[in-house]
Amino acid sequence: MSAFASIEAAREYFKNDLFAMNAGITLDELWEGGCVCSMPIGDMHKNAAGGVMGGAIFTLADFAFAAASNNMHRTTVAQQVSVNFLSGTRGSRLFARAQCKKDGKTTCVYNIDVTDDLGKDIAQFIGTGYKL
Repeated sequence: MSAFASIEAAREYFKNDLFAMNAGITLDELWEGGCVCSMPIGDMHKNAAGGVMGGAIFTLADFAFAAASNNMHRTTVAQQVSVNFLSGTRGSRLFARAQCKKDGKTTCVYNIDVTDDLGKDIAQFIGTGYKL
């Protein structure tokens, strides 16, 4: 059973996640066990070489992990995460799709795939959460 009554309730809860909100991240879809979040790519997301900064990609994936895992059990915090940066992007928007792989008694594991609006795989994030 979802912890949030609706996607609007989840958006209201996460509006105080100012780092993600200031980065332009939105919660686009939410279901039990997963979600889709997205972020427009702007100059503030780019590194000195003109590519999207790894921290911006990580923030998007981490927010998707938070939204999905807290929808299954509020409050869940990250215990361990790993990210593989797969490719750069020439797109204008990034998407993070989170899916629960394990929902245990005290821990959970989520896979988050980050893609761009051109259909390119950008990063793979795996998050282990601890349920408080």
